[in-house]
Amino acid sequence: MNWNLNTLFDSIPEAEEFLKQAKFKAEEFEKQYKNRLYTLNPQEFLEILKKYEEILENIGRALTYIYLVFATDSNKGNFLAAFQQLATQAEEHLIWFELEFIYLPIDKQQKFIDNAGIYKYYLIHLQEEAPYKMSEKEEKILMKKDLTSSSAFTRLFDETLSKIKFFFEGKKLSEEEILSKLYSPDRNERKKAQVSLTNGLKPYQDLLSFIFNQVKKDWKIDYVEIRGYDDEEAPRHLSNRVNKKSVNALIHTVNRNMDIVKEYYDIKKGLLGYDKLYDYDRYAPLKLTEKNEEINFEDAKNMVLNAFKNFSSTFYEIAKKAFEENWIDIYPKEGKRGGAFSHSATPQAHPYILLNYTNQRRDVFTLAHELGHAIHQYLAKDVGYLNQDTPLTTAETASIFAEMLLFEEMKKSLSKEELIELYAGKLEDIFATLFRQIVFTNFERKVHKFEELTKEQYNKIWMEENQKMFGDSVYLTKNYEIWWSYIPHFIHSPFYCYAYSYAQLLVLTLYRLYKEGFENFEEKYIKFLSQGGSIPPKKQFEELFGLDINDENFWQKGMNEVKDMLKEFKELTYEYGND
Repeated sequence: MNWNLNTLFDSIPEAEEFLKQAKFKAEEFEKQYKNRLYTLNPQEFLEILKKYEEILENIGRALTYIYLVFATDSNKGNFLAAFQQLATQAEEHLIWFELEFIYLPIDKQQKFIDNAGIYKYYLIHLQEEAPYKMSEKEEKILMKKDLTSSSAFTRLFDETLSKIKFFFEGKKLSEEEILSKLYSPDRNERKKAQVSLTNGLKPYQDLLSFIFNQVKKDWKIDYVEIRGYDDEEAPRHLSNRVNKKSVNALIHTVNRNMDIVKEYYDIKKGLLGYDKLYDYDRYAPLKLTEKNEEINFEDAKNMVLNAFKNFSSTFYEIAKKAFEENWIDIYPKEGKRGGAFSHSATPQAHPYILLNYTNQRRDVFTLAHELGHAIHQYLAKDVGYLNQDTPLTTAETASIFAEMLLFEEMKKSLSKEELIELYAGKLEDIFATLFRQIVFTNFERKVHKFEELTKEQYNKIWMEENQKMFGDSVYLTKNYEIWWSYIPHFIHSPFYCYAYSYAQLLVLTLYRLYKEGFENFEEKYIKFLSQGGSIPPKKQFEELFGLDINDENFWQKGMNEVKDMLKEFKELTYEYGND
C-alpha cells in the first residue's frame, strides 16, 4: 500500500551523504574539465558528457528520494529544503558545462553533435536554448535566487494545501477526500462538498493570491526581463519542443469546439431529470443501474492489467512489476499531498506512482493513467538520464493512451445502461483533459498580463473563462469562483496545462490508427515510448506514424474523434429514451 523507497536509499541520512558525494564529484569535474572543451576531440567530449550525466543522475537520485518522502509527509519540508540547497551547491559546479558547449565555435559544436549518438538531440536542444542563457556567474545567481523565490512559494503552496482540513458531516477531510464527494450520486452530498471545499479554501484566499502573484512576477522577471524570451509562454514552448503557432492552432481549435461540452451537459441534465445543472452536478454519476459504484483497489488492478495485456505483453509485464515491487503509494493519509503523479526517478531505479485512491471509477482511470506514465518512463530509461524525460506535449501520450485501453476493456461486458454511465464518465474525463485544460490556459494567459491581481480579480477572470466552456448548460455558483486557488499547475509549472490537451488529441489520433490496424502499431508505439526525449516529437510522429503535428488540420481530426464519441453516447441515450 506504500512505496518501497529502498531502490533509492534506506534512510534520509544515507541519501544526504550520497548527495554530498555527488557535490564532491561535481567539484572535481569542474576542476578537471572546465575551460578545456575546445581542446577535446569528439570521442573525448562524449566521454566527459557521460561523466556529466552520471553526476546529474546522482543528484537527481537524492532529490527524487527526498521529494517522495515529502510527498507523503509534508512535515519533512525542512529536509526537502536542505537537500535542495545542497543540490544547488553541487549544480553550481556543473553550470559551466552546457554554457561552455554553446559558446564553442559552431563547427566544433557540430563535430561533437555528429559523434554524440543518443545525445545528439540533447545537444541540438542546447543550441536552441543558447539565446536565452546567461553568463556562468549570472546563471549561478539565478540558481541561488530560485531557492527563495519560485521554489519557496511552491513549497509554501504545497504545505498550505496539505494542511487544510475540510469539514464535512462532522469529519475533517483532506482535499482529495472532499473532491471525491463531488462525484457522489447524492446531490445533497455534492452540494455540501462544494460548500465545504469553498469554506475550507476561503480563509487562505489572501495567501494563495499572494503566492500566485509572486510566482507570476518571478516567472516574468526570470524568463522575459532577464533571459529575453518574447513572452511568458515562450520558455514552456521551447521546453516542450513546440512552437507558438502550433500551440495557438491547438487552443483555437479547442475554443471553437466548446459547443461539444454544452451539448453533452444538456443531455446529462435530461438524464439526471434536473431542470437546472449546477457546478456541483458536473460529475454526478448517471445512476441508471443499481450496481455499487465503488471499485476496490484489487478489482481496479485486475481491470487495468487485463486492459494492458490485451494490447501488449510489454505494457502488462511492466504494470505487473509495478504492483509486485511496491512502486505505488495508494491511499490518502495525513500529510500526504493531493492528486496523483508518476515520478520517473532515475534509470538506475524505477518510476514511483502516487495515488489518492478513493474507490471511485475515476480512480481506476487515474491508476491506468499513472501506470501509462510509469511504463513510458520505464521504457525510456535505456536512453539515459539526460534523455529519459520527454517534453510535456508527449509526456501525457502514454498515460492517456492507457486510459483509452481501459475504456475499451470496460465496454466489453456492460449493459446499455452501464455503457451510458461509462461513456459519460469517459467524455467527462476527456473534457477535463482537453477542454478544461485549455480553459486553464486561457485563464493563465489573462492573469499573466498583470503582475498583481486581487483575489476578486482572479475570481472574476476564472468565472468568465469557465462559463465560456459550459455556455448556458451549467450554472456556476458563487462558491465556484475561488476554485482556481487549489490548482497546483498554476504554481508548480506555469503554462503547463495545454500539454494535456496536446497529448489528448495526439492520442485520439493514434488510438484511431491502432483500431484501424495500422501496420506494426504496437512495435512502433513501444519504440516511440522507448525513445523518451531523445528525439523531437515532430520527428518521432513523422517517422513512425506519418503524422505532421504542425498541420493545423491535424487538431481538428483529433477533435472529430471526440465528436464521434459524443455521437455514440447520444445514440445510446436515444435508445434509452432520452430525447
